[in-house]
Amino acid sequence: MNALTLARWQFGATTLYHFIFVPLTIGLAPMVAIMQTAYLRSRNEDYRRMAGFFGRLFLVNFVLGVATGIVQEFQFGMNWAGYSRFVGDVFGAPLAIEGLLAFFLESTFLGLWIFGEGRLPEKLRAATIWVVAAGSTLSAFWILAANSWMQNPVGFAISQGQHRAEMRDFLALLLNPVLLVTFPHTLFGSYLTAGLFVLAVSGYHLLRRNEVTLFARAAQIALVWSLVASLLVAFSGHTQAQVMTRVQPMKMAAAEALYHDEKGAEFSLFAIGTPDGKHLLVDVTVPHLLSVLATNTWNGEVQGINDIQARYQRQYGPGDYTPIVPITYWSFRLMAGAGFLLVAFVAAGLWLVYRRRFETAFWFHRVAIVAVFVPFLANWMGWIFTEMGRQPWVVFSLLKTAQGVSRTVGPGYVVISLAAFTLLYGVLATIEGYLMFNLVRLGPAGEPTTEQADESLSGLVISF
Repeated sequence: MNALTLARWQFGATTLYHFIFVPLTIGLAPMVAIMQTAYLRSRNEDYRRMAGFFGRLFLVNFVLGVATGIVQEFQFGMNWAGYSRFVGDVFGAPLAIEGLLAFFLESTFLGLWIFGEGRLPEKLRAATIWVVAAGSTLSAFWILAANSWMQNPVGFAISQGQHRAEMRDFLALLLNPVLLVTFPHTLFGSYLTAGLFVLAVSGYHLLRRNEVTLFARAAQIALVWSLVASLLVAFSGHTQAQVMTRVQPMKMAAAEALYHDEKGAEFSLFAIGTPDGKHLLVDVTVPHLLSVLATNTWNGEVQGINDIQARYQRQYGPGDYTPIVPITYWSFRLMAGAGFLLVAFVAAGLWLVYRRRFETAFWFHRVAIVAVFVPFLANWMGWIFTEMGRQPWVVFSLLKTAQGVSRTVGPGYVVISLAAFTLLYGVLATIEGYLMFNLVRLGPAGEPTTEQADESLSGLVISF
């Protein structure tokens, strides 16, 4: 393998690992805030203990997310110097705002919420966890602002002589149509991830008949939260696909294995093609549905892979501008299929609540423990589809991935760092699994005193 392939593998692996923690952090913060607020309004001790319990799980996840996220930024300078040089003047602003404003806002107020119990007025302490939720949301916004520019570059100019992008219109960066649809889709996907996590933890304890009233309440909050989130994920995903059809037609053509421009395009339900992704062997379709989804018209034209390839060669010069079709096609379907599966599952849970059979529906709780992995899979598939579907571009239409890799970093250096990161992340995964499992197993019954919590949480933060 050459340095480019190894660098891509390294960045992909570290990003997928980091993306385990990001959606859960974004989604769990407002859920804990809701539980904390429910306690203030009702004075029901179950909500206070619920907020403390899931807040501790949130803290472990937050710390691991920070530790793994820092590594990604080092890779920009280490393995992707060409890319960093090209995008640095554009990326500097959103990434600096994310680090200096959103991250410090989130981490500072998280500390106030953790150590403020019994010291801050209750309403003020509840306000701090809402600020944490706002901080995690802002952090996602600024990161996605940078990534959306890679998908659809706007508000920039190429400098004379240096051939690098320079920002000319910061407002255009914030109003990027890709950002306006990607941000809510990512946000709602994170909410769904957190909802399934709370549902799975609650199911674990309901199976053991442990604190049934508390975890039945937590599960009902999670069910309502997850149903709303799942429907919003579907709606925002549809809107995002329509925008991407306009700005990155090749990605969406590959997602549908559509090889030629077509009016009244058929939607592919299931397809099998040749290993090189050039030809279809089996394709089960629904007539006109792709045109309806992509253009909101019955006979709207949708561009195909081969025709786009020919146009791109005339526009950008010789080369292969087609992503790996099987990966793009199936990652898109696994992502969408997981979303619809979760809608049905959560709706079934709410039906059990309505029929007053939820607490004793042991089959549902067992499925919930397994179903917690589905939104994480969907998040992974969404990221793979978004990034690999853009290939061969690292910045669409401006910079190819091969041009972004560091020229002075050889394969040996990348292999060493890849092995080191794999070992480090394996250790972190073991620590994460151990901490999360033990906290879940103990439940609110293992809630420490304020002094014990201060000591243990301080040690956790310092160790990382």
